[in-house]
Amino acid sequence: MASLQPFYNWTKDLTEEETKLPVLFIGHGSPMNGIEDNEFSRTWMKFGKEIPKPKAVLVISAHWLTNGTYVTAMDYPKTIHDFGGFPQALFDVEYPAKGNPELAEFTSNLITSTNVGLDHDWGLDHGTWTVVRHMYPDADIPVLQLSIDYNKPPQYHFDLAKQLQALRKKGVLIIGSGNMVHNLGMVAWDKLQEPEYGFDWALEMNQLFKEKIGNRDFQSLIQYEKLNAAAKLAIPTPDHYYPLLYTLGLQDDKDDISFFNDKAVGGSLTMTSVKFGT
Repeated sequence: MASLQPFYNWTKDLTEEETKLPVLFIGHGSPMNGIEDNEFSRTWMKFGKEIPKPKAVLVISAHWLTNGTYVTAMDYPKTIHDFGGFPQALFDVEYPAKGNPELAEFTSNLITSTNVGLDHDWGLDHGTWTVVRHMYPDADIPVLQLSIDYNKPPQYHFDLAKQLQALRKKGVLIIGSGNMVHNLGMVAWDKLQEPEYGFDWALEMNQLFKEKIGNRDFQSLIQYEKLNAAAKLAIPTPDHYYPLLYTLGLQDDKDDISFFNDKAVGGSLTMTSVKFGT
């Protein structure tokens, strides 16, 4: 019975809201977006003001890939600087949001399709803090991460996310953080400062992804490798794509769907993001 105590402590003070919080898929792009004042970061800041203040934030980041599924369960997650070659100012950033072990336990209990481990070693990687620090600069909301089991197929991630839908009515804002089109090996570095520069295949796939999302043709997005040849360029590895599948699994048919930060960067990346719900 002792193991149920954190579950009870979390739920007893967390009543269901009349309106569910939205779900966000955010194209996070370069870590520099974490400290720059640009159109992407300003949009994240705007959402932080418009969305009802959550009781906690749960992020599925492209940068926490594991063997098995885990949720951060420490009181004070560290800020992870998981990148190189950037200015010292980026490495100096600390985002001191608390964790919430009780919510971690609650989240673990919600998922019945697999065992979800409670992690005390990870923290907040740049897929999380570069976005959330703009949304909630006071770091006064607990932030957790859910890992991506990289050994599992796309359907696994979509199905797992469905089991977390109850969190939306418990005041938890869930964010998938990655990029729909993400091919670092083909980035046109000389075009990074050119607004909305995208290769033809990247723009084609970005448009197709939006059409499939808007039509709720999620099975095609789960089976993305069958879409067309351009999909293999847009998603050479699925790490930045899987967070989108989590957000698709978390939406319901009554959710409004809207797109934001819908722009290409450097030819082979898109920042296109999605909001499910109001």
